[in-house]
Amino acid sequence: MAERGIIFNIQHFSIHDGPGIRTTVFLKGCPLRCPWCANPESQQKSPEQMLTADGLKTETIGQEKTVEEIITEVLKDRDFYEESGGGMTLSGGEIFAQFDFALALLKAAKEMGLHTAIETTAYAKHEQFVTLMGYVDFIYTDLKHYDQLRHRKVTGVPNELIIKNIHYAFKAGKEIVLRIPVIPDFNDSLEDAQAFSELFNQLNINQVQLLPFHQFGENKYQLLGRDYHMAGVKVYHPEDLEDYQNVFLSHKIHCYF
Repeated sequence: MAERGIIFNIQHFSIHDGPGIRTTVFLKGCPLRCPWCANPESQQKSPEQMLTADGLKTETIGQEKTVEEIITEVLKDRDFYEESGGGMTLSGGEIFAQFDFALALLKAAKEMGLHTAIETTAYAKHEQFVTLMGYVDFIYTDLKHYDQLRHRKVTGVPNELIIKNIHYAFKAGKEIVLRIPVIPDFNDSLEDAQAFSELFNQLNINQVQLLPFHQFGENKYQLLGRDYHMAGVKVYHPEDLEDYQNVFLSHKIHCYF
């Protein structure tokens, strides 16, 4: 267990990061630069300075940990996993930005008999994605746009690998929650919903969760000394997206919030 990586948080008693009660390990580093990202402190792989919430001092976000140190921390909650059907979740950032570390963590968790979940953009080399899937029980992933050029322009990366990996996970029969963050002036039109639906029909994907745009991460940009490019953009609520949702339903895709 000599593998080391950079994390920025370990969250105990998580109930929204997979089945049951979980411990979520947040890895630093992400190749995407989505302007709506709610965790901008996760983007840079190396440790960085960030103002505290009161703005009076700085703190270091990110620290190096070994696999053994993290698994020891995760196992403190083992009784809760066994009672609730929970386990360990890896999130980020993007876990594939630290592939070797993420793989070592998942292998160690499976050796201890833990249920494993990941949250990923699915932007990863396909061979690495397939390898990691061998140690993953549950997946959260996003598809932010169906169009390659639009995806690249706004997030900084193309979407071909993302679509390929998501398709693989569905074909492999993995327990997966596929999500679309619905972002104003990016992918929120009924035409966008139609194009997403047609793609999912082609890929035999029959379920998707909609994540209405929110402003939860805005303050973090100021604390990091970065510009927030979504300031003033109106947030969405599920009731705002009923027509959008109905497009998916009309294509026999189970679409929910």
